[in-house]
Amino acid sequence: MSHGALSGITHETLAVAMNRLGGASNSGEGGEDEARFGDERNSKIKQVASGRFGVTPAYLMAAEELQIKMAQGSKPGEGGQLPGHKVTAEIARLRHSTPGVALISPPPHHDIYSIEDLAQLIFDLKQVNPEAAVSVKLVSEAGVGTVAAGVAKGHADLIHLSGADGGTGSSPLSSIKHAGGPWELGLAETQHTLLTNGLRGRVRIRVDGGFQSGRDVLIGAMLGADEFSFGTAALIAVGCKMARSCHTNTCPVGVATQRADLIAKFPGQPEHLMVFMHQVAEEVRQILASLGYRSLNEVIGHAELLTQAVTGEAASYLDLRSLLWTPDTGQPRRNVDERNPLLEGADLGDRLTEEALDELADYGPPVRLRYAIANTDRTVGTRLAGQLAKRFGNAGLPAGSIVVELEGTAGQSLGAFLCNGIHLHLTGQANDYVGKGLGGGEIVLRPQVKTRYTWHENVILGNTALYGATGGTLFAAGRAGERFAVRNSGANAVVEGVGDHGCEYMTGGVVVILGATGRNFGAGMTGGLAYVYDPTDALPGRYNPQLIALRRVQRREHERQLHILLRQHAQLTGSPRAKEILDDWDDELGNFWLVLPKDAVAAIEAVNEGAEKVDK
Repeated sequence: MSHGALSGITHETLAVAMNRLGGASNSGEGGEDEARFGDERNSKIKQVASGRFGVTPAYLMAAEELQIKMAQGSKPGEGGQLPGHKVTAEIARLRHSTPGVALISPPPHHDIYSIEDLAQLIFDLKQVNPEAAVSVKLVSEAGVGTVAAGVAKGHADLIHLSGADGGTGSSPLSSIKHAGGPWELGLAETQHTLLTNGLRGRVRIRVDGGFQSGRDVLIGAMLGADEFSFGTAALIAVGCKMARSCHTNTCPVGVATQRADLIAKFPGQPEHLMVFMHQVAEEVRQILASLGYRSLNEVIGHAELLTQAVTGEAASYLDLRSLLWTPDTGQPRRNVDERNPLLEGADLGDRLTEEALDELADYGPPVRLRYAIANTDRTVGTRLAGQLAKRFGNAGLPAGSIVVELEGTAGQSLGAFLCNGIHLHLTGQANDYVGKGLGGGEIVLRPQVKTRYTWHENVILGNTALYGATGGTLFAAGRAGERFAVRNSGANAVVEGVGDHGCEYMTGGVVVILGATGRNFGAGMTGGLAYVYDPTDALPGRYNPQLIALRRVQRREHERQLHILLRQHAQLTGSPRAKEILDDWDDELGNFWLVLPKDAVAAIEAVNEGAEKVDK
């Protein structure tokens, strides 16, 4: 449950209580204030959802567990949503978005198209914070066992299964009543599949879905869960009255609202939740003792201890034997491995980190390093960024402190979660996810000088670059693939053409495109700016007009901003395309579209109208 869905004081109360108990609270998908990272208000579990709200390098380094949110039980396949009236200035700051504008966290189709893509994200997170466990949140539904097996093979440390009951108070009524499935079904299927494939001992299983009592915990353990999550019951313990007004921002007890007058009525204290959790634990002990067991570990995965209790004619048609059956594979029925090992592909990143930190310690900045890179070298620069963020927070180091020259073909996730002070300059080309979660620093891509092809007509980086970026810059002298700058909320970029779905769900930053775009440009874009060079006027037939508008560049500050970015691009990459445009600037400026959200258009037009009245 995020800070945004919940009030800040509620979110912090839950975190304090669970930290004092030795448990863990979950940040939800809304980011967290950096001021909380160093004390007991810190959420040990940090979500990395499809919206990537507030996922900065410091956020990732403040976690003991990083959770990839693939789905949520209360509304599977629909993604999350925070209404605009709950997006205050504070929430917008934490999520790197615009106050008053609704925030959508769509189903995770941007950088997770396959189990291999999920494995890559697991790898990325283990690179940025090697000390944190990585979990994947799945929804309880038919077939989830197969997905869970892939997650285990992708080297996740924990699988979280989310049931339909409970869930967010702001879910649509149709979702609350008609979507999702019982946690028991998904848990049993996952346990059976992992046992059958010899994977159960490698991962922990956590389950949620309306847990309220020690009896719920025991049943979950017997069906195969190692850990258990409480949501609605935890909120009730700190004062929730179940008014079902979470989405309206009118919670009468300040639990799920951002209104200051209602937050003042919040009655909760950390001790309230602590007492409740102690009572749940006591009930677990009492039931275990009545069954003759000393610890929860002794019953995990032993579904044969459960029997079907049939009451009433309707219930007599249910046959739960398949749910209560456990395959006898000789494998452990619960988690026995502390961590899944890191995958191969991080040798260059490890060497870069070690040498850069040694140079900083011995001589101080600037540090200059040079390496050859191959497409087997994945997530280069990320380990170093994590170490700097751990020491200096999101501020990182001054610009140009560490400059790394690379030559060759970079593997996936070059510069993922990079922080301020690190500059990666690649001569060659790169695969998908360049600058994923970019938090600062600089990435420059340019072809070999002796190449014979035209730079702006050829692809230099793959799909889904700058996904969830919160800062930094990217200059690429060539075209990018699909979904460029999706969920960008702070990075500046210049690229020479993009595929379909460019700038989708963008909430901040500036993107300059010196070439053609694909279809559906700017879908869901609620913030930031884009400049598109379009001498053939093709963009009006390719953009998504739902939330954005096209204007020619007329205001002087926009012209100045565009000119500065083009000049930087030309200097850093040597781009012939940028030089041609700059050399004929007065004529070429008219070929640029300014793409901006309709709300921003209305504001600009209001300013212009006011200026005209003053002139008159």
